[in-house]
Amino acid sequence: MKTILILTSNDAPQFKVEPIQELHAVMAEAGYDVVYPDSKCDALKLIEQNPRVAAVLFDWDDFGLALCSEISNLNEKLPLFGFANQNTVLDVSLTELRLNLNFFEYHLDQSEDIFVTIDQGIRAYVDDIVPPFTKALFKYVESNKYTFCTPGHLGGSAFLKSPVGSVFYDFYGPNVFKADVSVSMPELGSLLDHSGPHREAEEYIAKVFNATNSYIVTNGTSTANKIVGMFAAPAGSTIMVDRNCHKSLTHLMMMSNVTPIYFRPTRNAYGILGGIPKSEFTREVIEEKIAETPNATWPTYAVVTNSTYDGLLYNTEWIKKTLDVKHMHFDSAWVPYTNFHPMYQGKYGMSGETVPGKVVYETQSTHKLLAAFSQASMIHIKGQVDHETFNESFMMHTSTSPQYGIVASTEVAAAMMKGNAGRRLIENSVERALNFRKEIKKLRTETKGWFFDVWQPDTIDGPDCWPLKPTDGWHGFKNIDADHMYLDPIKVTVLTPGMSKQGTLEDTGIPASIVSKYLDDHGIVVEKTGPYNLLFLFSIGIDKSKSLKLLRTLTEFKRGYDLNLKVKVMLPSLYNEHPSFYEDMRIQDLAQGIHKLMRKFNLPEMMYHAFEVLPQQEMTPHQAFQRVLKDQTEEVYVEELVGQVNANMILPYPPGVPLVLPGEVITEDSVAVLDFLLMLIEVGKHYPGFDTDIHGAYKQDDGRYKVKVIKR
Repeated sequence: MKTILILTSNDAPQFKVEPIQELHAVMAEAGYDVVYPDSKCDALKLIEQNPRVAAVLFDWDDFGLALCSEISNLNEKLPLFGFANQNTVLDVSLTELRLNLNFFEYHLDQSEDIFVTIDQGIRAYVDDIVPPFTKALFKYVESNKYTFCTPGHLGGSAFLKSPVGSVFYDFYGPNVFKADVSVSMPELGSLLDHSGPHREAEEYIAKVFNATNSYIVTNGTSTANKIVGMFAAPAGSTIMVDRNCHKSLTHLMMMSNVTPIYFRPTRNAYGILGGIPKSEFTREVIEEKIAETPNATWPTYAVVTNSTYDGLLYNTEWIKKTLDVKHMHFDSAWVPYTNFHPMYQGKYGMSGETVPGKVVYETQSTHKLLAAFSQASMIHIKGQVDHETFNESFMMHTSTSPQYGIVASTEVAAAMMKGNAGRRLIENSVERALNFRKEIKKLRTETKGWFFDVWQPDTIDGPDCWPLKPTDGWHGFKNIDADHMYLDPIKVTVLTPGMSKQGTLEDTGIPASIVSKYLDDHGIVVEKTGPYNLLFLFSIGIDKSKSLKLLRTLTEFKRGYDLNLKVKVMLPSLYNEHPSFYEDMRIQDLAQGIHKLMRKFNLPEMMYHAFEVLPQQEMTPHQAFQRVLKDQTEEVYVEELVGQVNANMILPYPPGVPLVLPGEVITEDSVAVLDFLLMLIEVGKHYPGFDTDIHGAYKQDDGRYKVKVIKR
């Protein structure tokens, strides 16, 4: 951090200019970049947009306490140095002196002494903002120790003994390898024992995220979910699982001998994952599910996906008070930022106070929408647990050689969200998402013919999580509860033409998969592609230029589509994969061909029924997986699946949640599930390159799909 701002008036008298020029020379010699903002507004913009600003020097006579307050709103820890005339009266109260503020007088020949104080303030600032484990890791790397332990590359030196290793080393740079160290370093503590700087890091994170305790997980929220589940659901117990669960929770049920009963969520015609109705959380409905499930007892553990993939958040305070389960787990992989904006209050697991007699867990993918390395994840706990036993579950799933770079990035992600600077990051993210939404609506109004739309309420005001009201038609969900579900503005779902808000397919349409391929060819990766919708995540890493590029590329797609360009021009990657099929095809023919198939299969009705009735549970996922391990399975074609006990989960992407779980049977009552799978396969047959990725179904040489079932 080597940038210092100096803010003075343009007509400053010479007795002020000369000491500043003298100090500038000393700071420049020490390696600092000195910048002179044109105005107070310019200075504030520089602080907001340049996180490397390490200090601000300003004329107290001209700017005073008002400037300090505005800077504090952006970053209350930033060192401020006010220069004042010796005759100036400093009327500053004790409360105001709580700012990180120091004063100097304008004097010549004192620049060396003044710089020492400024440099000390900057070093103290950096020391203050760097969290404990990261600080210890930096210190270890700077010590440059010789080690005779793992990892074998020994700070990168092994790579430098090989030509290809040298290329690899040069790509990443030295500190990546120097910071990749062994658990044998006592000064860094232990992630498995939660000792030393590791323990300090987790205590630091817990405070930032409003948790009783927090744990750093270095293998993603898939692992975090299994750690929580293994602890909270002992063998033989009954658990309640969101049917929209991530596949890691299905894997938990396959690993652990538990009996699942399921929360039944909703879908709308767009295929957007809805929430679990309020009734599903009541004792009456849970008792009915227990009565219908062999060997089921009252559940000890429940897991709810919050938010859903598409950005729907629950009224978690209501769920925590209503659901009569001791261990309550919110899988919040997609929303690690909710603690840092007031609009999310009451809509996430760690919100509010501890619930007497209950333990609330929240698992978060730090790497998804905060700034951390891939696989960085966190477990937050609110309430009291036996931490020695919990740590046994933690160690079952955690490497004894964790990547310390991931640990540090998790801690830094938390440090970035502390205080006013973190609040501004989320505010900016929300603001960019709102601006993008408004631009889409504006273009839709101004553009001739068709344009894209956004899935949101008809009227959006300032930053807010918008409630899904039973009386509103925009969301497309049937019989939705009031004061229960809210749309996160950061998750932006863009709608393509072809489906009405009421869920009926129109005469013409543009399936979203075509737009997704076009965006990919132009360097834009979509988070999720539905039949007629595209999901974009406006994380803190999205800036105005990226948002504008997305808008521009969407308008360019419209232009090319309206000109009815050839597929080879519009979608070159698709054409290169299948040139003979797409040689003379035009983009409108491709869109209407796929849309016609959707109409033929009546996609909205088919999707609704596919998720309306669950397959019959013949055995638990654990029992089914044991049969798989004992090689008691066989393969059948997908169309022969009715009446068979499924061996693996079947998971079409999108939406990326299990459709059929291990041990379940598709019966005549749930045949709509099979019809939906066959429809997805049929589209891929007609149009190469538009196959749906279906986990658990294996494409054969003849183009048909097989699945594993349990031998009878």
